[in-house]
Formats: sequence, structure tokens, C-alpha cells
Amino acid sequence: MTFKEKVNTLLAECLLEKPSIFLIDLIITDAFKVIVTLDGDNGVALQDCIDVSRFIDNNLDREEQDYSLEVASVGVGSALKLVRQYKKNIGRTLIVKTGTEIIEAELVEANDDFVILSWKAREPKKIGKGKETVQKELKLPYGDIKEAIVTVTF
Repeated sequence: MTFKEKVNTLLAECLLEKPSIFLIDLIITDAFKVIVTLDGDNGVALQDCIDVSRFIDNNLDREEQDYSLEVASVGVGSALKLVRQYKKNIGRTLIVKTGTEIIEAELVEANDDFVILSWKAREPKKIGKGKETVQKELKLPYGDIKEAIVTVTF
């Protein structure tokens, strides 16, 4: 079993014990730096990162392969990568980049195939001069999303 396979197996084993936590990214560099990025349905506590780090560290042998290990939660402003992340952020505002436009909208719904975004826009009136505020809604398949980031408002 290769080093990467061992780390993958240990990570999967550890996350089975924490069903609300899920893997976003696992990077193992050529210099054997292991970078684990996690997210959770209810966020990721520091203790979750510590538990995962200890589990991996306690089950690998540094005599067999020297490595460095970094376990962290996904950061604010990081792009959403998994459907599970979209589902946990329903009701929040996203900045979504598609191939043709950038939309800042509320995530109204997220299922396994698409998201539904809702926002207000100013458009020319149908009759007369000036603009009016209209409510817009867009059903967007995940394949059309180039990047989606949750906005943080204060």
C-alpha cells in the first residue's frame, strides 16, 4: 500500500466516526506534506481538526515515511466544491460565476442536480422611461457553475 493510499484509508476511517464532517480536499506533495481540508454540515470545530490530525498521525509510522501533516477547515471565501456544501448554505448569499456572468444571489434551493438562485435586479420598465426592481430566479445546473463563494455580511 502506498503512502497516499494509507492516508486515504485512515482519513475515510476517521471520518466514518464523524458523519457530519466531510473531506473537501486531500493534497500530498512530492515532499510528503499532507494537507487535509474539511467542512461540516454544522461547521468544523477546532477539536474536529485535532481529532483527525491525531488519528492520522497515530496510525502512520514516521520511520517508514517522514511527512508533515496539516488539517484545517475550509476557509471563509473558499469556493464551494461539493453538492453537500451547497445544501448546507441554503438561505445564504453566494457570488456565482458562470461562463457568461457573475451573479450575487440568495441560494434558495440545492438538490443533487442544480441550484436555484434568487435576487433583485434593476431593469428598464416595460412601459415608459426609467427602471424598476424585479425579482429574478435562475435554475442553474452544477455543471454551469465555474465558481461559487458564500458572501459574508456584517
